[in-house]
Amino acid sequence: MPVETGSADVPARQSDETYADYAYRVLCDELIVLDIKPGEPLNDDSLSRRLGVGRTPIREAMKRLESDHLVVAYPRRGTFASSVDITDLAEISEIRQLLEPVASARAARVASPRTKQELREFAREVEQLLAGRQAQRDLMRLDMRVHRAIYRAAGSRHLEDVLIRYDNLATRIWSLVLEKLPPVSEHIAQHIELLEIIADGDPEAAARLTSKHVTEFENLIRAVL
Repeated sequence: MPVETGSADVPARQSDETYADYAYRVLCDELIVLDIKPGEPLNDDSLSRRLGVGRTPIREAMKRLESDHLVVAYPRRGTFASSVDITDLAEISEIRQLLEPVASARAARVASPRTKQELREFAREVEQLLAGRQAQRDLMRLDMRVHRAIYRAAGSRHLEDVLIRYDNLATRIWSLVLEKLPPVSEHIAQHIELLEIIADGDPEAAARLTSKHVTEFENLIRAVL
């Protein structure tokens, strides 16, 4: 359940979240979608006031964001949102091409019947959302939700942590060129089939479709660079 915290322009803290986890979640999202611009300074005091949490949770969140390469800290200068380097796309895509199919295949093999049912239900939710008019940024966040659901279903904390980090970096590049892209609903729609394949327990098909999805994402971005 959400609890009151921070100002009206930020999401509420969930009852099972620590203040540091809450600060990390909000700031991570803002950094990924570039609400916090590359190179923008992040001040502990102002963030503490805006999010309604103490400075210690903010500092804990900053350490995690730095390890995720979303912020960079300079001695005596402060902490800043990291830059978005388009030239990183090839390396990020190569790593995702190796690991994303592994996660999808693993999820198809090891996910519990309950988790697979949740993935089927999520596929229906994605289908319904795509039937309406969705803003590009909302579609981007939906894409992130699907990826995270698959990573979690794979049942490997280490694999999940690595993939979230690289998906975050890929999505920052996506955010940078978002206004230049055509509607990405067809790209997102691939997730409906992928979620169903994982729920059906077909690791080979899940890996193939995931590999195709990652390749097409890279091509989509390169087409507008």
